[in-house]
Amino acid sequence: MSELNLIMLGPPGAGKGTQAKRLAKDFGLPHYATGDILRAAVDEGTELGRKAKPIMESGGLVPDEIIIGVIAERIASPEAADGFILDGFPRTIPQAEALGEQLERLERRIFAVLLIDAPDEEVVKRISGRRFSKETGQIYNVHFDPPKREGRCEVDGSELVQRDDDKPEVVRDRLATYHEQTTPLIEYYDERGLLRRFDGTRSPTEVHDHIRATLATLRLEEGL
Repeated sequence: MSELNLIMLGPPGAGKGTQAKRLAKDFGLPHYATGDILRAAVDEGTELGRKAKPIMESGGLVPDEIIIGVIAERIASPEAADGFILDGFPRTIPQAEALGEQLERLERRIFAVLLIDAPDEEVVKRISGRRFSKETGQIYNVHFDPPKREGRCEVDGSELVQRDDDKPEVVRDRLATYHEQTTPLIEYYDERGLLRRFDGTRSPTEVHDHIRATLATLRLEEGL
């Protein structure tokens, strides 16, 4: 049976993190979200983690060679022997090419690239609707999962606030960056026959079922 080496693509708020977690649980695969593995490398004090630490602490952008190095460490580790799920990487064509080179060295390859797509206005609505309690950490959405009492946490009645990152104008800026960086990447993987598209406006369970069915079909085709 082939390794499930998967890449998740999609705009912020489309649900790719949710789907990645579900797939990781389904198949017992490690889920590597770029930010999480950089922080883990820093915590573990690896050589690359030590290089990344001052950059991350100053709020700078971690250079490609460090990110690629950290990803390479993970995908070559025993926990990723049966496959892995990359979320938030690659973001650019040079990163995708570097990943391809690393996998070639390991005599491995990408099985599929899963694009969870959603229109910009849907994404803005989803993200800008988020509210959270600083006291309990509980998250609500004014459109899809509102609290029983407007503006108040159901756990302890504390005030609900909106993160600066979730404000509509910030979300639109994030989307503009996503389209600028990721549109060429979508074309790159599509040309290589690896891209599979999923409708992120459907319920998480419907998207999950569609992904599972697609992966099963691809595995079947490979076995024929």
